[in-house]
Amino acid sequence: MPELPEVETVRRGLAPVMEGAVIAQADVNRPDLRWPFPENMAGRLTNQKVLGLRRRSKYILVDLEGGESLLIHLGMSGRMLISGHKTGDYHHDHPVPAKHDHVVLHLDSGVRITFNDARRFGAMDLLPTVGQEDHWLMRDLGPEPLGNNFDEAYLVERLKNRNTPIKSALLDQRIVSGLGNIYVCEVLFRAGIHPACKAGQIAAKRVSGLVPIIRAVLEEAIAAGGSSLKDYRQADGELGYFQHGFQVYDREGDPCVNPDCTAQITRIVQSGRSSFFCPQCQR
Repeated sequence: MPELPEVETVRRGLAPVMEGAVIAQADVNRPDLRWPFPENMAGRLTNQKVLGLRRRSKYILVDLEGGESLLIHLGMSGRMLISGHKTGDYHHDHPVPAKHDHVVLHLDSGVRITFNDARRFGAMDLLPTVGQEDHWLMRDLGPEPLGNNFDEAYLVERLKNRNTPIKSALLDQRIVSGLGNIYVCEVLFRAGIHPACKAGQIAAKRVSGLVPIIRAVLEEAIAAGGSSLKDYRQADGELGYFQHGFQVYDREGDPCVNPDCTAQITRIVQSGRSSFFCPQCQR
């Protein structure tokens, strides 16, 4: 499942070709993905000028001139692919339509934006731009980890007296939005905190220290284009490469990267998800 860095990378790839363009035609090739598409989605998108692209948690929001925003969730295998534009000396021609091209946006510039989703766990919806925080997917989201509302005092207060494991607490989108399994594993390794530690029993100083680490890991991942595991691609079709720098995630049985450590990376299952950690460096 793409996490914040992957979604932000896709948003940044789409923004230069979509912002300021008009959707000359929208093709909606099926009635639903994970959930039904909104009524008359193709008609509501056609002839709309794109004012800007934003990200909230793991969602891309495309603000339209008519007062609605197109919400995009990539799901497990969703890809937003650009064709018909020129990058440097290369022109990316339109590919032959594929089986899982479920929504296609034809821009007035000649660029085509295709949402391809083989597993159909992705989603699209239209919501009012003003008051969008009341949408059922948005209303319970916590602050953005790279935003000003996420700071040391906030995290200490939210985790105080919580009896859940710190791994589960950081994955709770109501506490902080956008974090997923990969990056929480990496954050906890850098912080030296065992993923099974009870959140409310961790000293406030160590909890405070998580905030700059979370930001650093996410910023590094965004700079690397995200992590490509199985289906994820950037908007230009290229792979991200942060996975080459994983310190613990998906490294079960490998030696710890810390030079003074002789332990191997261990995997446990928490709430149905794999947690990777060093049993010697993380306490």
